[in-house]
Amino acid sequence: MAINRPSGTYDSSYGQDMAIFRTRLQWLLLVAGLIFTLTLPLYANGYILYLLNTFCITLIVVLGLNILFGYCGVISLGQSAFMAVGAYTAGAMAVNMGASFWVALPCSALATGLVGMIFGLPALRIKGFYLAVSTLAAQFILVTLFLNVRPDIFGGSYGLQLPAPKLGNIVFNTPAKMFYIIIPITLVMLYFAKNIVRTGVGRAFIAIRDNDLAAEVAGIDVFRYKLLAFFTCNIYAGIAGCLWAFTTRAITPDQFTLHESVWFLGMAFVGGIGTTIGPVFGTFFIRGLDELVKAMSPLIFAIFPTLKPEHIIGLGPAVFAIVVISFILLEPRGLAHRWEILKTSYRMNPFAY
Repeated sequence: MAINRPSGTYDSSYGQDMAIFRTRLQWLLLVAGLIFTLTLPLYANGYILYLLNTFCITLIVVLGLNILFGYCGVISLGQSAFMAVGAYTAGAMAVNMGASFWVALPCSALATGLVGMIFGLPALRIKGFYLAVSTLAAQFILVTLFLNVRPDIFGGSYGLQLPAPKLGNIVFNTPAKMFYIIIPITLVMLYFAKNIVRTGVGRAFIAIRDNDLAAEVAGIDVFRYKLLAFFTCNIYAGIAGCLWAFTTRAITPDQFTLHESVWFLGMAFVGGIGTTIGPVFGTFFIRGLDELVKAMSPLIFAIFPTLKPEHIIGLGPAVFAIVVISFILLEPRGLAHRWEILKTSYRMNPFAY
């Protein structure tokens, strides 16, 4: 349809209609973006690269949550705990078994996916709020297990210290070097998230989200696809946990809190659930806002010298709550909807009105 392209651009084949990058301008922007991204470590400092690495790891988690919640309609309040499963699987394999990062990464993804399926089993009997509570239980159960069970393997309250990833003689021990591991993995996970909705599995997810009873009548095995959604979502969390473990090279149970799970959910809301670009916008917006609040803390202390440090610490969560509530009330479809309006205006040019 012409409305989905800039004025005067038409599709002449099914492949063109299904393509992600459809015009010459989009391909040009893609190539320019990749060149800029891959050369970024040459002129960006270590702190900026660390922030970008953290942003990409968070994005992977939110992409997985978006598949479960945005496409399948199943909410999860334990995403941080599932990320901990990936991190501790990778950490235990690296520390206790001497496994390399390249072996630990797929093992973390698989282990986290299987654990996610276990906590997804209640989806057979319950749904909605009650299923969300079962994932909330996972948040406390899993973190408590890593804290108290087998300290000789998981390190207890002291956590684990991981070695840097290696590839031949290359040691990835700086943010700039880890950047070249994290960015390709993030792009692959983003591409997979974009394409899953275009498959039969993705269409089944959307049917269950819209009306699970109608989907079951139509012949869709609702329980099977919900378990598959949990599995896929937690593969993302496991990969993100493994990347986090080898990026920080020190993991402890207090890094994976309910606070982080709520932040992941808020990023999905703000960006726009049920879209691929939404998690990108939401993660960038919320993480950027959090960094802005931290950067403004000295200025706030200078303006209001009577404030105590605990007041500033609570400022970040307060701003986050205000932003999420504002989006729920004023723009429930998130930043992705604003982006679609902007693209439609461009495509309809010169008749954008």
